[in-house]
Amino acid sequence: MRDNFLSNLKLVVVKVGTSTLSSKSHPMDKHAVKKISDQVCGLLDKGIKVVLVSSGAIGAGMHLLGLKARPKTLNHLQAAAAIGQAQLMKAYDEYFKDHGRKVAQVLLTRDDLEERKRYVSVKSTIQTILEYGAVPIINENDTVSVDEIKFGDNDTLASLVTTLLGADLLIILSDVDGLYSHMGKKEVIDTVREINSGIEKLACGTDKETCVGGMSTKIRAAKVVTDSGIPMVIANGKTEGILIKIVNKEKVGTIFIPRDK
Repeated sequence: MRDNFLSNLKLVVVKVGTSTLSSKSHPMDKHAVKKISDQVCGLLDKGIKVVLVSSGAIGAGMHLLGLKARPKTLNHLQAAAAIGQAQLMKAYDEYFKDHGRKVAQVLLTRDDLEERKRYVSVKSTIQTILEYGAVPIINENDTVSVDEIKFGDNDTLASLVTTLLGADLLIILSDVDGLYSHMGKKEVIDTVREINSGIEKLACGTDKETCVGGMSTKIRAAKVVTDSGIPMVIANGKTEGILIKIVNKEKVGTIFIPRDK
């Protein structure tokens, strides 16, 4: 089944959740950032272009500000994001340079993907970054986003970027091994052929201090991309070499099969 949808990959969007980039002692673990950077460069070495949608700015800001809990007010969230985003990009830049690779920061609001002129501009800019051989690292522009123009979570943002670019695959990395058929036993569903009410009932939110969303947002993201004819994989970002395993068609995570284009 995976051979049918994970062959001849030319452009992949990878979404990295805060839980993948954090540890028990640090809301932005630089070792975790390095592991993701190394794997993305591994995909580039295979000739696969990669767009990285990365969470983690607010978590990094929380650490620098000495905050134990996610801020509740918009202005405090925006400040934490502004402070943390610089540190997040600094870490990515450092580790991609180790491989002789360049990165580019792209911060978006919902308006950027809803207003036609801006939509076309965003698409053109990201494509040009890719042509230069650099890796676009995308995040929501939390510093200026308000409720009316927020994506709400980076799963949604990643799904919209995937369809914007017509990518071949969306990979969402989290702290779970995939979509569980039974949470108690943590049995991973290998393949989802249709997102129906039964699949939606398996989703749950999150109460993690540094995260927004949960499996429910990932299911919604899967619906967006599979409706556009693009497959999606949910997998555990902490698993060693997970991105390489996915593109090598190993049986890891949960793959969502696209509808006919």
